[in-house]
Amino acid sequence: MGSISPLSVPIAPPSPSVRQAIPKPIADRNVQNVVLGDILFKTWYPSFYPEELVGRDLERLYVCQRCFKYSKELMPFLAHVKSCTSQDLSLPGKKIYSGDSHTIYEVDGEENQLFTQNLSLFAKLFLDNKSVFYDVASFNYYLLVHTPSSTNGHPQLHPQIVGFFSKEKMSWDNNNLACILVFPPWQRKGFGKILMGISYELSKREGRVGGPEKPLSELGRRGYIRFWEARVANAVLGTKAKTTLTVGEIADRCWILPEDVIVALKETGGLLAKKKADGSAVVNKAKIRDWVKARGIDLTPPVSEDLFLEPREPEDVQDDGS
Repeated sequence: MGSISPLSVPIAPPSPSVRQAIPKPIADRNVQNVVLGDILFKTWYPSFYPEELVGRDLERLYVCQRCFKYSKELMPFLAHVKSCTSQDLSLPGKKIYSGDSHTIYEVDGEENQLFTQNLSLFAKLFLDNKSVFYDVASFNYYLLVHTPSSTNGHPQLHPQIVGFFSKEKMSWDNNNLACILVFPPWQRKGFGKILMGISYELSKREGRVGGPEKPLSELGRRGYIRFWEARVANAVLGTKAKTTLTVGEIADRCWILPEDVIVALKETGGLLAKKKADGSAVVNKAKIRDWVKARGIDLTPPVSEDLFLEPREPEDVQDDGS
């Protein structure tokens, strides 16, 4: 196992593009800044770290970028990082998806309680409206691991967990995602779309139309609207010419809830005021095509079904929950 000295170089601040996306931190945070590996960045919200371990107003918390164990002291942190058994990226759970530069691991919260609790505590530093951190047994966690490619003669960097989403094992509301976070240094790089895409592909594999748990944060809502817009536009423009589509038909094609389809169509201007005889809404493909062209929207799906490591099960008759 190679040794790692994450603080042997100056700690890098977030890039300007990341700083623009950061909400204004609230005043009563119990941790002001966090060091993840070798990157220092400001927290946004308080988390539920034990007061006896981190205090009430800690200037800097050190967090292992592999297992998310934490320390308020530098030397214990360095000792842990050097010996952490996760440094070879033998992550808990199983790999379910593998792309060129990113992979997805599925981690069972019940089987990996310490890891998922520590991950959740870290995530709460950047999430305002989530509070489940110790009751992790009823959730699966999907880790996005990014491996940067080598550039300009520099060697390839180590794989890095850059975000995740959690999902209830049994959701009576058909939520395909409970909380989602791309860590601040890696935001605005398309990783959120990958996580959202994975959540919908999992819904598709389960044969259930679903969506994220609501209400969404303002940041999350903006991200989801962009995702829904592209997914709906791709479905609509991929149909044959002169085909009339309803909101329900688009929802079935995209595995997106009808109310979320309507949000996307309103944003693109593709929802017609008139309705069919049965009362269902009608979609204007030409307006959606113009919207895509005017904004230069990339309709390439962020996730490919072919990159899942296990084939999709044959479709059964969809359970309507009745």
